[in-house]
Amino acid sequence: MHESKQAARRALLDARTAMPGEARAAADVATWKALRDFLIEVVDEGATVAAYRPFGAEPGSTLEPELPERLAVVYRVLLPVLLPDNDLAWERVEADGAQEDAAAAGDPGEAPEPARIEDAAAVIVPGLAVSYDGIRLGRGGGSYDRALARVGPQVPVVALLRDPELGIEVPAEPHDRPVTGVITPAKGFVSLR
Repeated sequence: MHESKQAARRALLDARTAMPGEARAAADVATWKALRDFLIEVVDEGATVAAYRPFGAEPGSTLEPELPERLAVVYRVLLPVLLPDNDLAWERVEADGAQEDAAAAGDPGEAPEPARIEDAAAVIVPGLAVSYDGIRLGRGGGSYDRALARVGPQVPVVALLRDPELGIEVPAEPHDRPVTGVITPAKGFVSLR
């Protein structure tokens, strides 16, 4: 199974990289609009949203301002930090992209509360593909599966994908945590619940 997932990852990454820059930018704008509309419907202004900073050819990577900064205009945004054990810790980000100053987050002399994915009203995750039953193919480190194990069942977990990446059969493993929906440029939000 590991080898078939690795082959699928390579093929999906190659397809993303082969997408012309202009088409990628247009897809990213459509993905952003669908994500924004979805969040307006399900998350109150000022609530916490866990997200990520897209890189390479990931959906959202061409946006200016970047995805986390766009979200931070309306929501409290958490971004992942990879730990040595491949789990994820979370940091708050401000609309200008700066990390929230820990000293300014609480009263002087008082330690601020740590950022926790458990506090998120919605979680936006990267992925290379998602099956129709919500199994997400990531990059293979298992970091998001560990983090998603701490998210309540009522919290929407949404992957941002390119259109052909939805509906690909992804072999499930016991540690996999399914997503509840995806957003693609052409389809917008697709519920997988």
